Amino acid sequence: MSTPRWRVVLIEDDAEMRRFFEGCVTAHPDLELAASFGMLAPARRWLDEHPADVLLTDLALPDGHGLALLQHVVRTQPACEVLVVSVFGDEDTVIACVEAGAVGYIQKDSTPADVGRIIVGVKHGESPISPMIARKLLARLRQRGAREEPQPQTVDPTLPSLELTPRESDVLELIARGYSYAEIARLQDISKHTVQSHIKNLYSKLAVHSRGEAVFEASRMGLLDRHRRSP
Repeated sequence: MSTPRWRVVLIEDDAEMRRFFEGCVTAHPDLELAASFGMLAPARRWLDEHPADVLLTDLALPDGHGLALLQHVVRTQPACEVLVVSVFGDEDTVIACVEAGAVGYIQKDSTPADVGRIIVGVKHGESPISPMIARKLLARLRQRGAREEPQPQTVDPTLPSLELTPRESDVLELIARGYSYAEIARLQDISKHTVQSHIKNLYSKLAVHSRGEAVFEASRMGLLDRHRRSP
């Protein structure tokens, strides 16, 4: 029995770039190109009627900005992972998309093999974001927490009951810094399967379902700061 392939929806208004991404998806044995669009409106209508596993979307489109569709898909299809198509130097827009629910981004100068690998990777829990963007996201979360709550209340009152193992704390720190599963495995000298087990435990303890949610919740609860203060 064949393994089901991940259904990918693509939105890209540049015809040549759209053909490039279509080729990247169809060339990967674990991916299926479910639909491809050059504008937001028909893509939204399609997504309102069909399930998808991954949405790969450009942002500056002829009939609007991809961020609005991203937010809509996050609400209506929570199992669909969203990747944005980015260009170098557009970090602030990428950060806004990650805050809205995107799991990461693909740069337009990526190689075909990288595109397929990245898309499949997000369905296995990876988030393709650079350490620089991860650091900026953490800084924003801390600033937001400082503005919204008095300092004594920034740590969740349930924090004492949530205990992480030393290895889970190390993995959490590396997730927050934007490292991939393979990089974490190499840095911790453990297998990728073991990394996935630790991340599954982290998701369960934090009651989250994605890397971005894990980083946000851990930061809100003070777990990252507590880990850095530990001897």
